[in-house]
Amino acid sequence: MILYSAAAHILDIIYATKMKTTYTSSMLFTAILSTHRRVATSAFQSSSLSSTSRIIISRPIATQTSRILLSAESGGGGRSSAAVVDKDLVSKTSNTNDSNKQKKVALDTNPPKGTRDFYPPDMRLRTWLFNQWRDVAALYGFSEYDAPVLESESLYTRKAGEEVTQQLYNFVDKGERNVALRPEMTPSLARMVMAKKGGLPLPLKWFSIPQCWRYERMTRGRRREHYQWNMDIWGVDGIEAEAELLSAMVTFFKRVGLTSDDVGIKVNSRGVIGEVLTELGVPEEKFAATCVLVDKLEKVRD
Repeated sequence: MILYSAAAHILDIIYATKMKTTYTSSMLFTAILSTHRRVATSAFQSSSLSSTSRIIISRPIATQTSRILLSAESGGGGRSSAAVVDKDLVSKTSNTNDSNKQKKVALDTNPPKGTRDFYPPDMRLRTWLFNQWRDVAALYGFSEYDAPVLESESLYTRKAGEEVTQQLYNFVDKGERNVALRPEMTPSLARMVMAKKGGLPLPLKWFSIPQCWRYERMTRGRRREHYQWNMDIWGVDGIEAEAELLSAMVTFFKRVGLTSDDVGIKVNSRGVIGEVLTELGVPEEKFAATCVLVDKLEKVRD
């Protein structure tokens, strides 16, 4: 029996696709273009002409039609343009020296470490899983919500000592603001509820499927970005809320074919562990760090 976290491991299957584009042009266009090129060349080479002709060719991609736009500009005495006479103009104005060429760096086609791509087969499986979560949540009367994946860093650092503060993807943006990619959804939910200043009807039953980020040591099946299914109930004092959430969890397991032979459910309570740690003499300022150690006990090998 293992603890199941309601997440799915999806195999990476890469499919390569090729896009073909056919370009077509008529023989009539070729003949007209050739004729006007000869006219344009003669106009530029003849010093007795007082005007120059300019041919602008606009050929839409992947279409059956092409356009030729002709325009004439007054010359003013037949004086030739320096840009036309100077054959070395391009080499003078372009930066083609070998010493100025930047070395091309090959593009790394792998996603950033700890992340993954979702090709169409993977997306079909992920969409199926997310729809299972949404169906169960709707069955129990929950409403879906979302929040920005980028939040103020202070939203997660208010509780010093929490493990999550050491795993933040945080940085200073161009506005000199300290921001972070969300490592969990609960702080964003609390911010949203507080922003309404008591204006939301209770009990509150919301769910979300957020993408979360944590810069932590990667292990099998655990990366630095993940999606999770959150179901939250606010405004219920009794244990009815916990019972409803457990029922929803079991309903999901049954829908996807998982039984008690495959997974197990463990229930914890910060209130209970707080009482136990107090009896053991653990000071309050060490509570968060101690909870982290207790959570990792089963991960420590004998």
